[in-house]
Amino acid sequence: MADLFSTLQLGDLTLSNRIWMAPLTRSRATPERVPTPMMTEHYVQRAGAGLIIAEATNVALRSNAWECTPGIFTDEQIQAWRLLVDGVHLAGGKIALQLWHGGRVAADSREQPDPPLSPSGVNDNIEAITVWGCDEQGIFRKKSASPSRAMTVAEIEDTIAAFGRAARAAREVGFDGVQLHAANGYLPHQFLSPYLNQRSDDYGGSPQARAQFALRCMRAMIAEFPAGRVGMRISPFTTFNGALDPDPVPTYRYLVDELARHGMGWLELADTNFWAGQFDRDQMLSLTRPVFDGPIIANGGIDPETAQTLIRQGSIDAVSFGRLWMANPDLPERIHAGGPYQKAITRRFYGGGPDGYNDYPTLAQAQNAA
Repeated sequence: MADLFSTLQLGDLTLSNRIWMAPLTRSRATPERVPTPMMTEHYVQRAGAGLIIAEATNVALRSNAWECTPGIFTDEQIQAWRLLVDGVHLAGGKIALQLWHGGRVAADSREQPDPPLSPSGVNDNIEAITVWGCDEQGIFRKKSASPSRAMTVAEIEDTIAAFGRAARAAREVGFDGVQLHAANGYLPHQFLSPYLNQRSDDYGGSPQARAQFALRCMRAMIAEFPAGRVGMRISPFTTFNGALDPDPVPTYRYLVDELARHGMGWLELADTNFWAGQFDRDQMLSLTRPVFDGPIIANGGIDPETAQTLIRQGSIDAVSFGRLWMANPDLPERIHAGGPYQKAITRRFYGGGPDGYNDYPTLAQAQNAA
């Protein structure tokens, strides 16, 4: 019987446990989106995860969702990632990179801003968008999103190619895998949403057409990585960032069936609505389990005890913890000991220095201090 401490196979990659680290945007990169030494320290501290999914990382300059989030489209960014990946591997860890394009989830505060790119330039629910950046005092706060414009077909194709280039760069610097961020109202999710995607070309209209952007991004990534080392994060039922869909089942059933047909390595189900007290995990599993035979990773509002139960039942194959990893860099050891678990300091989530980021003690350090 599998449990949180059982090994898990992703294609040719063997993971030492099923306690994954979820991708956590913390805006600790430079304003030029270059990963920093403090980020390296953060991930090395958490190398005990079965798999670290490193934070959402911009694949192109026009993906400017949040300030000080990393990119992987310039030489400087790529070389910084190489140092980070080497550090995690030296610590015995495995790490994948989540590839990201914010689409309309962006705030451009320059005097002459470029409108963010989106499937159809829908802006009538722009107030639903959550985007963070620095104010004049250098403090991270929520910002007002910039109105977007519809992408041309050429821009769509360029963006798909950017995901492929980002996957190639991730492979070359040594990442163990890559994940497409198709959840939480970002660009692939925007194409899946009939509310935000009102196109009448090959990328819009039917559920099958609205799924094409995500599928083609996935294929571009598989062209650079073995399929078993490529994953996708989805959140079919969330309304976060305004990616509305009154009936997501047909679109996502088709999408997930195609992902399975291509042999994609894993599917992460982000239960984003749990932030508002609504749990969609059972719905998502009912939607995906019948058509996806690879590892399914649950995320959102799951404690270690529930995670053990779900894995032992065979409902899921691993859990990606977020805030627990943020505050407990030795999370597997704490789970094995039955806790205690430290709580993340939410006011230090975005931007700033190592405080509230790299200064959470391990269980052994806390016991020695006591």
